[in-house]
Amino acid sequence: MTLVLDVTTMLLMIAAASLAMAVSLAVARPQRSEGTDLWALGLVLHAATYVLYALRGTVSDWASIVLSNMLLSGTVALSLGAVYQFRGQALPWARMLVPVVVTTALFAVFIDDYRVRIMVTGALGPAQLGLVLWALWRPQPLAQRRGAWLLTVGAGLQFLLLVVRGVLAAMHAIPLDGLLRISPMQSFVFMAAFVVVILASLGFILMTKDRADADNRYFAAHDELTGAANRRALTQALDRDAARAVRAGESYALMMLDIDHFKAVNDTHGHHAGDQVLCHVAAVLRARLRAQDLVGRYGGEEFMLLLPDTTLAGAAALAETLREAMEQTPCLHEGRSIAVTVSIGVCGAHLQSAGGWDQLIQAADQALYRAKAAGRNRVECAGLPRRVHS
Repeated sequence: MTLVLDVTTMLLMIAAASLAMAVSLAVARPQRSEGTDLWALGLVLHAATYVLYALRGTVSDWASIVLSNMLLSGTVALSLGAVYQFRGQALPWARMLVPVVVTTALFAVFIDDYRVRIMVTGALGPAQLGLVLWALWRPQPLAQRRGAWLLTVGAGLQFLLLVVRGVLAAMHAIPLDGLLRISPMQSFVFMAAFVVVILASLGFILMTKDRADADNRYFAAHDELTGAANRRALTQALDRDAARAVRAGESYALMMLDIDHFKAVNDTHGHHAGDQVLCHVAAVLRARLRAQDLVGRYGGEEFMLLLPDTTLAGAAALAETLREAMEQTPCLHEGRSIAVTVSIGVCGAHLQSAGGWDQLIQAADQALYRAKAAGRNRVECAGLPRRVHS
């Protein structure tokens, strides 16, 4: 029994699949576009292409041959633009538009030569797909590897198929009876096109999902404004580091840091300037800490610094360095220089149990209060016993 695949039905199925993926992207549209709009528009063009293919012989050749292939080239061009947008880069208008113009012109010239048109598609199509694959992996591979690989498989399959089909056409090795002729080659070509739409689109959707998941994980642990660790991440780090410090018998130090007269900054320069000061302070702190240290925004204008394997004396010296650096590094905002000073409370001790870190916070907070009460822009250390008991 021979399985006969109707070409027109396959063409309409490809169009339906493209529209379904476009609707899926529209429904599941992320907060940031990241190229999804361009990709969805490309799918709409892809659907229109195959509808025009299916109407071959019913509509004019200019519509079913020239316009349809212009739309198909535009589909790949929009895919290239979508990858660039996903990377946060400017659209490569020349790389997008030139192949579309060349494709349209050549199909208009060779509107009556089916073999040459297949050869043109076998040359320009892979060239466009090659640009998409290059943008996907160069100069740096995307962090969202799963989706990128899926998209690569889809685009790579289409790349190889177009090349082989173009070569066979040049060698007069395939029937040249027209697009709608039922043959094993045509069936394979259009079945592959159906698979490519699904694979490539799912790959792009997976890329956006993986990035959204990574962003969610990041913002679950970081302050959105300053990029410093948030309070939840600080608590988790304290649990982890304190347990390690107890096992290793190491000293653990903690700082509480408060921006002096922060309300006056907001009142004088505006809240946007206040936000800039917060980011400035976080950047100055991060630049002067070790890799194993952690700076976090504890609340409002208050920061917490976690210093594993650090004695009270070492933490006090670092706190004075940070205070001086902050005093000597004003915040620049809209051409104006805003003086910034900080008060710091420091505590360091050997923890006897992992749960003893809450006493470090209390002691550092009390030291911070003394620093502010003594005139601000100063460092105060907590007077804890040598060993802290929870």
